[in-house]
Amino acid sequence: MSNRIEVEEGSGNVFADIGLPNPEERLAKADLAIRIDEAIRARRLTQSRAAHILGIDQPKISRLLRGQLSGFSTERL
Repeated sequence: MSNRIEVEEGSGNVFADIGLPNPEERLAKADLAIRIDEAIRARRLTQSRAAHILGIDQPKISRLLRGQLSGFSTERL
């Protein structure tokens, strides 16, 4: 008896792979959010300080860092 697990190679865009609408936009927004998070961490900023620098409120920074990107356009990010 074999315990083989089938594996399918992804396309490089998980949003497309799972069939979500606008996968390219979702991937771009996720990439931008990751870069913003990396910059905030590298500068050792609090969410409040990052919000002040970016000109938005702290709850929006919190949502951004948790990947809740529906309220953000790629242009805004």
